[in-house]
Amino acid sequence: MQVTPMIWLITIAVTILFFVYEFFAHVRKPHEPSIAESARWSAFYIGLALLFGVGIGTVSGWTFGGEYFAGYLTEKALSIDNLFVFLIVIAGFAVPKKYQQKVLMIGIIIALVLRGGFIAIGAALIENFSWVFYLFGALLLILAYKQAFGSHESNPAEGKFMTLVRRVLPVTNEYHQDKLTVVKGGKRFVTPMLLTIIAIGFVDLIFAVDSIPAIYGLTNEAYIVFTANAFALMGLRQLFFLIGGLLERLVYLAQGLAVILGFIGVKLVFHALHVNELPFINGGEPLLWVPEIPIWFSLLFIAATIVVATAASLLKTRGDENKDDRSLVQGEPVITADPEGRDEESEIGEKTMSTADMSK
Repeated sequence: MQVTPMIWLITIAVTILFFVYEFFAHVRKPHEPSIAESARWSAFYIGLALLFGVGIGTVSGWTFGGEYFAGYLTEKALSIDNLFVFLIVIAGFAVPKKYQQKVLMIGIIIALVLRGGFIAIGAALIENFSWVFYLFGALLLILAYKQAFGSHESNPAEGKFMTLVRRVLPVTNEYHQDKLTVVKGGKRFVTPMLLTIIAIGFVDLIFAVDSIPAIYGLTNEAYIVFTANAFALMGLRQLFFLIGGLLERLVYLAQGLAVILGFIGVKLVFHALHVNELPFINGGEPLLWVPEIPIWFSLLFIAATIVVATAASLLKTRGDENKDDRSLVQGEPVITADPEGRDEESEIGEKTMSTADMSK
């Protein structure tokens, strides 16, 4: 795939212009976007990403087009997982709704900048060291295991990193509109707004570690890696407000992502064996009998995994809701957790039980 420096410059410039437009058109004035606004812009960015993929396939061939679509699907799925952590951070810092857009916008820009740096490093490593595929493959298999069996309940707002930040920086307890710092008593303090952005930037750094090796398992083209990441992040802010409630229903998202990361990890190891140069493996010769997983199969596998994980999640949460409804009808109390973590009976369940007692 031939990508000239001019094409790179135009692509980066257009990406920057999109984010500048987003800031001045939607984020500069604090407000909570409507569902209609969020749906409109989410559809626009997804449509634009698909159109760009068709353009790559038409101009450079459908092998590269398939790599783009597989990469875009993977990055979009990982970005939704990233979005779920953003939700936890924003809730942890109790960011007012009308200021959440600004936090998300800055967080997404930080994510793109960090991923851009990782893309450049990854491209340099792949070009000069074929053994890096072993490293990327092993990393993805480890991350897949952690994604499937690790805890996803921790709040980055209360982690060790943010505890250290609070010790270093003087912080106010209240928000001052959307300001990042404020002067009180002649001394400058950091607001919770800036703390939230720092926390999201730290989360972005962690997510870039699995995001970039994952897409390099699908394509070696740095241009496809960058554009797939850019389009996956575009519209993420609108998607946050559009499917904010749905995020909590995607209970099998982590397992679905684990399957995808594990699959790409195996694909990378197979590719590493196929181009092997390490002297202690097969005498430094490639293992040509090791199969290379074709991109069309990768694309179908990733798409099917996302569909199955989403459908299974929605069926599971719907089944749980129906079970709770049946319990309420039968007069059984539903146990829920209050914000402080204590279990308490549902008020509806209590009223049902009280009515049953009075009828006796």
